[in-house]
Amino acid sequence: MARSILLDRSTRLLLAGLLVAAACTDRASPRPSAGGGTEAGDVPVGGAPRAAVGDSAASPAAAGQRGGVPGGRSAQPLDASKPAGSPALRGLYVNRFAAQSSRRLRQHVAWADSTEINALVIDMKDEFGLNYRSANADFRRNEGSGNGVVRDVKALTDTLRAHGIVSIARIVVFKDPVAAANNPAWQIKTPGGASWRDEKGNAWVNAYNRDVWHYNLGVAEELIGLGFDEIQWDYIRFPEPYRRLAPQVFPGADGMKKPDALAAFLREAKARMNARGARSTADIFGLVTTVRGPLEIGQWWEKVAPVTDVLLPMVYPSHYPRGSLGVAHPNAQPYEIIKIAIDTARVRNQKLGITAPEHVRPWLQAFSLYGVDYGAEQVRQQKRAVYDAGYDGWVLWHPGSRYETYIPALERGELVSRKKSP
Repeated sequence: MARSILLDRSTRLLLAGLLVAAACTDRASPRPSAGGGTEAGDVPVGGAPRAAVGDSAASPAAAGQRGGVPGGRSAQPLDASKPAGSPALRGLYVNRFAAQSSRRLRQHVAWADSTEINALVIDMKDEFGLNYRSANADFRRNEGSGNGVVRDVKALTDTLRAHGIVSIARIVVFKDPVAAANNPAWQIKTPGGASWRDEKGNAWVNAYNRDVWHYNLGVAEELIGLGFDEIQWDYIRFPEPYRRLAPQVFPGADGMKKPDALAAFLREAKARMNARGARSTADIFGLVTTVRGPLEIGQWWEKVAPVTDVLLPMVYPSHYPRGSLGVAHPNAQPYEIIKIAIDTARVRNQKLGITAPEHVRPWLQAFSLYGVDYGAEQVRQQKRAVYDAGYDGWVLWHPGSRYETYIPALERGELVSRKKSP
């Protein structure tokens, strides 16, 4: 049996540092403005004709002039006969509120039109619920309220396709307090049968519950039908089992280990998404690339890598305590920390026989934390680390989807392969 990560003091300290950092840059979207989810004066996508999202959207011929870029810079649909392919994608994260704003979305499309960016990762189901109005009445029970929605998802994906931008739907799976509140039988429980809650008072849904699986898979299939090219699963994990909190009880586990439960979900997700011509990808902690065994949250490279088209480790340098991986100051040494993490991921893939050239697409840090200012130079260093480790793709994360500071780090024009042979 593989030992848990939390068995020695050094690893315990490392994980503690990662979780503290994660709490400071929570992957949840920022709270909405007083305007109800969109900025003052913005018109939500779908509230105007489709071409209003991007001025050139009404002219696919003009947008198509940028066709032919490796990894999706084409106005043509992805090849549905090869759903498991992993093209080189360089993307930006778009939170739910930016996706609801026609002005903010135009800005992201303009950045992609003029740079190497060829993909947008868009919140379509996050900790606040769904970011669209589902046609399925059962799904709408869990959509949440008060945080707005993208009014016309097909208009959004049509616009991105016209600009040759790959559309990726981010779906938060097991940290789902909205669905947990509406479906008590889906919840993680305490030994006494009450709803288990994390340190912020949130209930989580149970990763062993097949109804939870099929709800999320159904949402993903609906989003593929609305034009998304890729589904990106986030919070594919269990909550941290802190001793100061109540013990976690998972109805229906029947002795199955956490890593096996996550792998089983991702295996079914990959089969169902691939059958519809879309990739199935997953976000994981950056620590998973270098720890030789399962984290207590259930993530384990050897379990999840074979059942995903792409893995996206969150290798933010700020999330590694001093001395991690032999790097004195990870937050101030972004190249070193990312190069080690991604090199290790590549080697582990090789041992698993995974040959897809872009199976690893890391999240890169586009925010400042713990007194270290991140700007264009720090993003350049992170990009170079990815290329030197043998991959071409990456995604920038800023929790507010504000990338003005980092645009100078992006190459102008089409995506050009920069990866080196390791």
